[in-house]
Amino acid sequence: QVQLVESGGGLVQAGGSLRLSCAASGRTFSTYIMGWFRQAPGKERECVAGISKSGANTYYTDSVKGRFTISRDNAKNTVYLQMNSLKSEDTAVYYCAAGQRTTYYHRAYEYDYWGQGTQVTASS
Repeated sequence: QVQLVESGGGLVQAGGSLRLSCAASGRTFSTYIMGWFRQAPGKERECVAGISKSGANTYYTDSVKGRFTISRDNAKNTVYLQMNSLKSEDTAVYYCAAGQRTTYYHRAYEYDYWGQGTQVTASS
C-alpha cells in the first residue's frame, strides 16, 4: 500500500510559477512509475507528465512542454512538478499517481495509487 500526499498548490497570476510536491509513504517508491494528472471542472482527467522509476525518462502532454518539468528524488520518496509560465487553462485539481506496471504514462487506469489532489488556479 502506498499513500500519496500532494502539496504546493495555490492561486497564482497567469505567467507565474508553482512547484507541486507529492510525498509517498513506504520503502518501495523507486519501484513505481509516477505521474501527474489534472482535472478541470467539466473535463476529463488528463496526464500532464510522467516519470520513470529511475527518473531517466519523462513524458509531457503537448500543452505543457517547455513550461512544466517533472522530477523525482527517490531518497526522499518525493516527485515534483515545476510549473512555469502558468496559463488560465492550467487551472485544475492536480493529482499524483503511482503505478508499478504502468506501460503508458497517459493511461490513468494503469496507475494503482492516487493522491487526494491539490488545487492550482492561474488567474488572468
